[in-house]
Amino acid sequence: MFSTTAIGIDLGTANTLVYTKSKGIVLNEPSVVAFNINTNEIIATGLEAKEMVGKTPVSIKAIRPLKDGVIADFNMTTAMIKAMMEKASKKMGTSLRKPNVVVCTPSGATSVERLAIQDAVKQCGAKEVYLIDEPVAAAIGAELPVSDPIASVIVDIGGGTTEVGIISFGGIVTSNTMKLGGDHMNEEIIQFARKAFNVLIGEPTAERIKQEIGYALIEHSSETLEVRGRDIVTGLPKTITVSSLEIQNCLKESLLSILELIGRTLETCPPELSGDIVDRGVVLTGGGSLLKGMTEWLSIELAVPVHLATDPLESVAVGTGKALDTIHLLKK
Repeated sequence: MFSTTAIGIDLGTANTLVYTKSKGIVLNEPSVVAFNINTNEIIATGLEAKEMVGKTPVSIKAIRPLKDGVIADFNMTTAMIKAMMEKASKKMGTSLRKPNVVVCTPSGATSVERLAIQDAVKQCGAKEVYLIDEPVAAAIGAELPVSDPIASVIVDIGGGTTEVGIISFGGIVTSNTMKLGGDHMNEEIIQFARKAFNVLIGEPTAERIKQEIGYALIEHSSETLEVRGRDIVTGLPKTITVSSLEIQNCLKESLLSILELIGRTLETCPPELSGDIVDRGVVLTGGGSLLKGMTEWLSIELAVPVHLATDPLESVAVGTGKALDTIHLLKK
């Protein structure tokens, strides 16, 4: 009797990760698909496709089929998952025949959006597809005592969404989600460069600015970064210098929205669990939590300890994979 392989997929707006029990994370690539507009033929997925963003000829388009954590383009998402699963099985050296798949979905996803995710994965040859809420997956991956009657607060700042969940006894006690994440911050930086310098910069450049000199709302000594873009007036390439204080100011609104979301979730927490939160604090995961000074700023604002998960970018995928052990619970 052959046992079916079980894999966990973190289908993120920015990155897709595939986890298997035997090998851990076997694939971590950007959720991007490049295809030919005329023939609809897929040219590249993942890293190769991301390299093409903003640099393709007219006939080729590189898109992200997931928007705000949910499927925006069904066919392209299906094609992307298929390609990612093929890549993963190549890396593992075995074919993934009819695997059982656990996929995480944003806790605020509607039943239609959940069905779309299930269908997309089923079409790629999965035997059974189980869905798990992202905050629960993130908490399992961050090694929090999810099944104990203790409150674990997880804040997952992803590419398309930010989710806050209070988890106890293996389930979500209260959670809030909002369609704002790293992508929105990149967009703010693009708008800022446009308004302040009359220069158009691409998304990859905005991402680099955010990673290198982006700060949460804390005091810090100013840093600068030179980036290149296109002058809106002359249409010629132009180099500009941005400072970390300017970027901090342009991210201010997004950061305050995230803070407000955490505050709102903590307010609806049952009083019995509030005591746990004061002791144990909040755990951050997701790419957005890597913004400089994020833990420091949130712990001052929330007046509770704030910790960064051991591997913020991978904790959701790891948790999704670890949830494979509790498949019988997911069936319920």
